[in-house]
Amino acid sequence: MSKTLAMTAIVACAIALGGCESSGGSAILGGLGGAAAGAGGYEYHLNNQKTRVEEDLKQGKIDRREYEIRMDQIARDSLIQ
Repeated sequence: MSKTLAMTAIVACAIALGGCESSGGSAILGGLGGAAAGAGGYEYHLNNQKTRVEEDLKQGKIDRREYEIRMDQIARDSLIQ
């Protein structure tokens, strides 16, 4: 996940440098920045969900089948795979 975050930061910086020349570029930059922040927050939430499912399995709250179902659903919901 950190590689994707680094690449997103690099792309955002490149767009920022080009977007400062016009108000349209600033609007696009703001939109992209908001989208990147939203996607990052979503992936962070999914990572927390993975941790919770793993803890539930270790504590015996769920069985292996339920673990696999939940992890598959989390993987399908993830933007980064």
